[in-house]
Amino acid sequence: MVKTTISVIKADVGSIAGHGLAHPALLKKCEEILENAKEEELLMDYYVTNCGDDTELIMTHRNGEENEDIHKLAWHAFIEATKIAKELKLYGAGQDLLADTFSGNIKGMGPGVAEMEFKERPSDPVVIFACDKTEPGAFNLPIYKMFADPFNTAGLVIDSSLHNGFKFEIFDVMEHKKVFMSCPDEMYDLLALLGTTNRYVIKRIWRRDDNEIAASVSTERLNLMAGKYVGKDDPVAIVRSQSGFPAAGEVVEPFAFPHLVGGWMRGSHNGPLMPVAQKNAYPVRFDGPPRVIAMGFQIADSKLIGPADMFDDPAYDRSRVLASEIAEYMRRHGPFEPHRLPADEMEYTTLPGVLEKLQDRFEDID
Repeated sequence: MVKTTISVIKADVGSIAGHGLAHPALLKKCEEILENAKEEELLMDYYVTNCGDDTELIMTHRNGEENEDIHKLAWHAFIEATKIAKELKLYGAGQDLLADTFSGNIKGMGPGVAEMEFKERPSDPVVIFACDKTEPGAFNLPIYKMFADPFNTAGLVIDSSLHNGFKFEIFDVMEHKKVFMSCPDEMYDLLALLGTTNRYVIKRIWRRDDNEIAASVSTERLNLMAGKYVGKDDPVAIVRSQSGFPAAGEVVEPFAFPHLVGGWMRGSHNGPLMPVAQKNAYPVRFDGPPRVIAMGFQIADSKLIGPADMFDDPAYDRSRVLASEIAEYMRRHGPFEPHRLPADEMEYTTLPGVLEKLQDRFEDID
């Protein structure tokens, strides 16, 4: 059977009024380019959207992961959108593109990438998550809860098809290493890593019974690639649901708790991750608080059926109110921790440039 590949590739290539909102002209240009690729049968289907200032390209095809033609297509779309952004003098035009020319694989060039390849089930629901104003580790807590916490996912207890648990691939983004761990056996060891969200991030998850892919997360950290602060990481994730995976409701349930994540203003602050409808993915207050959207699709013969805007639901109103209250509380700290990120994280922001001028004024303590 032919396998389907979903590739979600995102980048901030320009926005209106600061780091706020991707301009419709950028989305339209990307749609034109992806439509041509569909007509030429490189893509089976596509959907273009944005979460805040990030443009997300959701693409289905049958070329497998890390396919050069697919990655080159995304790069070309972002380059052409950047040209428009520069013409319109949009803020941060092309800021996530760290190279001048495509080199065969878009990874390491700035854009975030989440991909997975699988044989389609008789019914294959998939949820695409996209964040703005936060880092890849923002997915650690909710995705852990989806696939390892029975208080979130009842299926881990009562559904034999996922009762044996899942295998996690964890990236150490500082040392560029990875480790594989299984739950429930290694739950405590896994949590020892995942709690350090700025360093250890979930990359992929598989069902242990048959090694079937369940989830994929973008793990690119833009500031580490560039060697300086050039923008927030704003990750994306693909999660399969139902029939041997967490139910769709179990997949979105963790985001009802607006947990604290790193990012927000200048990528330098902790704030609540607010689940919102796509139309409300426009972080303004202090460039935030951080946002997450959830777009639900059915995959049918490599076509995208949908999306359903899964956070466009009054059941999340209380979560949004709570996120606003948390944002208010955190903002009152101003430049103090824990609102501002801890010192080790500030090494990757613009703060070191400020501190350099003070170095010669420090004296030894007697």
